[in-house]
Amino acid sequence: MPHQQVFGATDWLAKRARFSPHRPALTIAETGERMTYAEWNTRANRAANTLRALGVRQGERVAVLAQNRVEYLDVLFACQKTGAILQALNWRLTAHELRSLVRDGEPTLLLYDAANAPKAAAVLDDMPHVLGVALDEPLSGVHPQWGNMLARASSRAPTPPPRTLDDPWVLCYTGGTTGLPKAAILTYGTVTWNAVNTVSTWGLTADDTAILNAPLFHTGGLNVFTTPLVHVGGHSIVCTGFDADQVFDFLTTGEATLFFGVPTMFIMLQEHPRWAEASFEKTKLIISGGAPCPRPVFERFFEKGVAFKTGYGLTEAGPNNFWLPPEDVQRKVGAVGFPLMHVETRIVADDGRDCEAGEVGELLIRGPHVIPGYWNRPDATASTIVDGWLHTGDLAHCDEEGYTYIVGRKKDVIISGGENIYPAEVESVMLGHPAVSEAALIPVPDPKWGEVGRAVVVCRAGQSLSAEALLAWLRERLAGYKVPKSVVFVDELPKTGAGKVDKQALVRRFGAP
Repeated sequence: MPHQQVFGATDWLAKRARFSPHRPALTIAETGERMTYAEWNTRANRAANTLRALGVRQGERVAVLAQNRVEYLDVLFACQKTGAILQALNWRLTAHELRSLVRDGEPTLLLYDAANAPKAAAVLDDMPHVLGVALDEPLSGVHPQWGNMLARASSRAPTPPPRTLDDPWVLCYTGGTTGLPKAAILTYGTVTWNAVNTVSTWGLTADDTAILNAPLFHTGGLNVFTTPLVHVGGHSIVCTGFDADQVFDFLTTGEATLFFGVPTMFIMLQEHPRWAEASFEKTKLIISGGAPCPRPVFERFFEKGVAFKTGYGLTEAGPNNFWLPPEDVQRKVGAVGFPLMHVETRIVADDGRDCEAGEVGELLIRGPHVIPGYWNRPDATASTIVDGWLHTGDLAHCDEEGYTYIVGRKKDVIISGGENIYPAEVESVMLGHPAVSEAALIPVPDPKWGEVGRAVVVCRAGQSLSAEALLAWLRERLAGYKVPKSVVFVDELPKTGAGKVDKQALVRRFGAP
């Protein structure tokens, strides 16, 4: 049998501190404090030695329940230095949901911030074997305080354990809305290859700065720009969360060159009073992901001369998978483009054959950036990754020129009288109405057609709209079978932890005939 070479995993921050010690690495948005790679590496060394002092061994999990902050990133790279595994917890979940995830991951310790201290208390009360560590004030003074321990820890790099690219680095939970979320195992290799793909195809450089306001419990926060920028020596502005004014400040002044957001964020920016006067001429790349982006969002950016585009990713692969060349963004509106340098894709029909141009099928992805599987979920792993191909559950098609378009989730398709209705298409048209702020299409059982669409709509502030007027507007722009059969108006749409519209919550509330 031929010898299989095993590649070791390196200490990214230690390398960066050697290559570019004085270049800016992180800025704290709220205070303006900036640190270099040398300074960040020192912090991460202290964090790594603190983990060791707390008894965390290689392969053990370190759970973090906190909003975005520099300490979160310290722990991410402290785990890389020690071989521990970061368990990134969604702070939007309830204590009941978090208990299930903590039982699943069995972490050695749980770090929590002040905003999430009550949830942490509820989790830790049920699991006395898990050590609680406070990023801010400890609960009732009974837990160690991270900052105090960090200050006493050595700044020398800990002796690294043997690690390969196949070893786990992060447990990152999928954005599912039913059942216990699955923890995708992000290895050193999958994160590395995502960085290589992104830097080599998206053109990131050491001079780039990204706004980091996507949550760090989500692959979008961790890996769209953050880890690729460390790989190339760039800079991230760490924001607690999304704030429209903050985004305008960073992009219009040129302090940030890169911004990734989900469609909801871009809709909020375009409804903001500063949108009309905002200029983005100093911005290099603005990209949407997480869900299909409505066409009106593109058009409003195009009017400002921005080569706005949508990407496609998922926790299990990258998340970066495609690139659309800037010269194509208006010619191929809504396309995600072509697979990245080390990514292979297929679009397959239900019978397993490759789809023809224009034919919708399931998107399959293969490459070294794809996870090896899910934590403690061998059945889910086996059904999702088949013969090396990740079955995404997303529907896509390629046009005659080979550009890929994402249609939507396979499970979201509404089949009405034998016709397929893709909610993302209908939602995009609804959002083109001047009175519509948000819109979603959900299925409703129907005795004649099997199921039909129901629109759930949020009106813009100060605007009014009737169901009859919206449906009449849609009939002028969509085939009859695609037009919703009913409309419900609400004040806001529920969102998942990743900022996507929670379709399952809408179905539970409005899905009855």
